[in-house]
Amino acid sequence: MSETSLPGDRSKRENLERMIRVDHAGEYGAKRIYAGQLAVLGRGDKGDLLRHMAEQEQVHLDMFGQMIAKRRVRPTAMLPLWHVAGFALGALTAALGEKAAMACTVAVEETIDAHYREQIEQLGPDEAALSETIETFRLEEVEHRDIGLENGAEQAPAYRLLTQVIKAGCRVAIAVSERV
Repeated sequence: MSETSLPGDRSKRENLERMIRVDHAGEYGAKRIYAGQLAVLGRGDKGDLLRHMAEQEQVHLDMFGQMIAKRRVRPTAMLPLWHVAGFALGALTAALGEKAAMACTVAVEETIDAHYREQIEQLGPDEAALSETIETFRLEEVEHRDIGLENGAEQAPAYRLLTQVIKAGCRVAIAVSERV
């Protein structure tokens, strides 16, 4: 917290807790989205690709889970909702077809890329390890976005509408998970 903090400003610790809480929730949601997509498309042409991305999300989730425990951060109370909502989003977009599933991936990963960039800008030199972890994960999320684009995301029916709705939902989930 800066020397010019005002009453009601969050402490550095509170800001870090919010970051870790929301990142854990986001990676949990991503894991559930891929689980939904795999339930529908797992035996098809995109199954291995979806499994690859899901495995990376599991690594991210495990790391943030360790941070939750080590730093004694309360996880979001929204995990039960994200459990259902993430799976539903993945399954519904996959049911619309492979390209819609890839559009979902693009929308989610673009939102997370921006979110992680903001967090890195906020972290100071005393949190270099956390910044490096977030940057590593951010680059993997960008890789997922690129995979989605390479696999026809932009040819999904109503691509712009679909991705804007998903991005808006992600921003709401981020805001809620930081606080609740």
